[in-house]
Amino acid sequence: MEWISKSNILIVGLGLMGGSYAMALRRLGYHVTAIARRQETIDYAVAHEIIDGGLAEPDPELIGSADAVIFALYPGVFVDWVRDNQQHFKPGAMLTDVTGIKRCIVYDIQELLRPDVEFIAAHPMAGKEVYGVENSDDRIFHNANYIVTPTKRNTPQAVEWCKSLGRILGFRKVSVLSPEEHDEMIGFLSQLTHCIAVALMTCSDNRHLVDYTGDSFRDLTRIARINDGMWSELFLKNKDALLRQMDLFAGEFQQIRELLAAEDREGLREKMRLSTQRRAYFNPAPR
Repeated sequence: MEWISKSNILIVGLGLMGGSYAMALRRLGYHVTAIARRQETIDYAVAHEIIDGGLAEPDPELIGSADAVIFALYPGVFVDWVRDNQQHFKPGAMLTDVTGIKRCIVYDIQELLRPDVEFIAAHPMAGKEVYGVENSDDRIFHNANYIVTPTKRNTPQAVEWCKSLGRILGFRKVSVLSPEEHDEMIGFLSQLTHCIAVALMTCSDNRHLVDYTGDSFRDLTRIARINDGMWSELFLKNKDALLRQMDLFAGEFQQIRELLAAEDREGLREKMRLSTQRRAYFNPAPR
């Protein structure tokens, strides 16, 4: 299925990710509109040619003109928005999202959604340590990963449509996982890493550390500059998966501590060799 068959795109939620989607799609020639909470956001996006137009409140005509709707909202707000406004969707419209967790929203939305509209969930594994439409940057998609998370309710056509969206946006790799597989994976790769970065920054209040730090600390704590409203909701809504990953990490950290306490140099070296070996999986493949 060619994604270009859908020409009018509505973005609901115009922060960093919604703005970056809008920027990329408008560059590709789509007519892109948006709905945001504040008129200032819409005005900025229009003035900087990120979108063609938009409103600061749900509008039946604007919603009904969209062939595809991309949601960039917090999980709880997302479900409520669909419940309150789905009567305005164009019959046959395709819906997708950028939400960082899936189990707590995908099934609820598909259950309440009209049968003539289809929601196929996705997660762009991209971003920056800033937020807001003024930081929109479609280059964040290049060489990043994109995950489609279908359920039994999704048609093969919708899955292909969503995969095609990832490809035209410029993602390096497009994968397919179930919502459950996605949330377990994201608990490790994304949420646990943010927990570690936050813990590193909160375990010492020495303001002079900045005078002595090197690249290793800066690299490890890059994501500690965090949107507390969004990430606290993501953590709580994926609590079971994240707690499992935190327990696994705590156990591994305790093993390293015990090796150090016992002055077991060979044991420490073995952990480091294993770490080096596994980190190599993430290196770019040679061309």
